[in-house]
Amino acid sequence: MESHKNSRKLRVVMFPWLGISHATQFLHLSNKLAQNGHQVTVLLPRKAQLKLESLNQHQNLIHFSSITIPQVDGLPSGAETASDVPVQLHRSLYTAFDQTRDQILPLLIDLKPDIVFYDFAPWIPAIPRPMNVKAIYYVATGVAGLGLRLTPARKISKGVTVEELMHPPPGYPSSWVVPEEAFQALFLAEELGSRMSFYDRITTSLRECDAIAARTYLELEGKYCNYLGEQYGKRVLCSGPVMPQAHVEHLEERWVSWLNMFGPSSVVFCAFGSEIKLTKRRCDRIEEAFPDGFGERTRERGLVSGDWVPQSLILKHPSVGCFVTHCGYASMWESLLSDCKILTFPQIADQFMTSRLLVDELGVAVEVKKEGERESFLSKESLSEAIKLVMDKDGEVASRLKTNHAKLKDVIAGEGLQE
Repeated sequence: MESHKNSRKLRVVMFPWLGISHATQFLHLSNKLAQNGHQVTVLLPRKAQLKLESLNQHQNLIHFSSITIPQVDGLPSGAETASDVPVQLHRSLYTAFDQTRDQILPLLIDLKPDIVFYDFAPWIPAIPRPMNVKAIYYVATGVAGLGLRLTPARKISKGVTVEELMHPPPGYPSSWVVPEEAFQALFLAEELGSRMSFYDRITTSLRECDAIAARTYLELEGKYCNYLGEQYGKRVLCSGPVMPQAHVEHLEERWVSWLNMFGPSSVVFCAFGSEIKLTKRRCDRIEEAFPDGFGERTRERGLVSGDWVPQSLILKHPSVGCFVTHCGYASMWESLLSDCKILTFPQIADQFMTSRLLVDELGVAVEVKKEGERESFLSKESLSEAIKLVMDKDGEVASRLKTNHAKLKDVIAGEGLQE
């Protein structure tokens, strides 16, 4: 996204799905476009705007335009975002989302954009096409996971089985699928608003767009970008991670003072991610590990927090040497831009493919071994074993990870690549 003084400035419209995490990634992309002088309008309901306003770094070029989420059967009054309703009601939210279609045409006529970025609205491309406006599907998560589950070669329909989903689609660049990943993919065949399955919603969106933009680098997911482009006959444009600038430049004193107690690369930082729901079994294990008085007795050895923490800044602290991550896409980028050893424990959706990308494709991480049905349970023994493996300074595995990570970081953190 390099700036060119003589290039024509574009008018861009963003229309993301109503999940705050999706809308956040669209706003990060908006900031990058506005940084180069382009004018951006983000279409969102008012409640979502209020949550994202603080992330707008170019208020003179990025503006919000409100859409109204209509009331439909099953949707609580006032619900406007995915976080407003439980997962069971997302079907109704998708139906309401699709019913905003009549609001979009007058907005586009008024805004006169050159490009519309969207994701979960398969009906978007047909609206601006008569106005010669390009519609670009923006992949805010990993391309590898999208290619595995949401391409014409996959052909997911009602009645699909776990056994069928254990095999990747023809031509896919990777051959490994774990049972839990295949089991979770069954939801793709379920109806999710407007009598359309999630598989049909996304594949139609990708088939109808003029181009595909992805939040990645060819250096990282090049063969998956090529596969996705071949499947849909579209060009895949890579934006890079478009990581936002940190809200604060320095860690709070409470974090600094605690981390400063330890030597270089000696602290293990573990994060579950914002979407992980701990099962009773996992909660019991945590309670067993952290009995009454644990925090007071071990404050000089460990720290537990249930609040939001400045993860990217913590990873940059010289005392932190290992990052145990759930493999959320943003966390993946933060881990790669750090100097930490990386341990993965994927739990949902694209996290499995992200883990395989880090472990098998790039050779920069180790995945913690899981146990139980569908290999979905993480034991304290397997976690301890994995930490010891990557933190052994003289070990072959730790040495290989360090070398591979350093080489990759030099590439993705290179001057100009993230711009």
